[in-house]
Amino acid sequence: MRGEAKIKSFTDDPAAVASYGPLETEDATRRFDVKIVRTIKGGFAVRLSDVTTREEAERLKGTRLYIDRAVLPAPDEDEFYYADLVGLRVEDVDGAFLGKVKAVQEFGAGDMLEYVPDKGGETVLVPFTRETVPVVDVTNGLIVINPLIEDEEEIAP
Repeated sequence: MRGEAKIKSFTDDPAAVASYGPLETEDATRRFDVKIVRTIKGGFAVRLSDVTTREEAERLKGTRLYIDRAVLPAPDEDEFYYADLVGLRVEDVDGAFLGKVKAVQEFGAGDMLEYVPDKGGETVLVPFTRETVPVVDVTNGLIVINPLIEDEEEIAP
């Protein structure tokens, strides 16, 4: 209504998304100042600068908006931004190269690290927990994965 749009924030404090300054489209062709109007299910109803009609807001549906990296605080030791993980080498605990990080997926029940296997094929998802991913070394471009061991079920003769 009245040009309001719905956004889902992925910042540590979801409401802080409006305080980081303009949000930018992925291709950097548009920038929007954001004013949170109210909290709604799954996010916020917002007013975006230069969006004044419902039709303009609807045309933005599905658009990913980004915060300028320079305004974000530096992560603390042993913390990182998920975007910094994309492209890192993935190795197993024995040092074997498995592939490269494609993304970190947030499915609600827990984050999943997605990587593209070195030998090709479909991407692999692993739980992004300390147990499964014991080493995240952004400085050296490396993530170590502790392979999941599935329980084998015995089949009765």
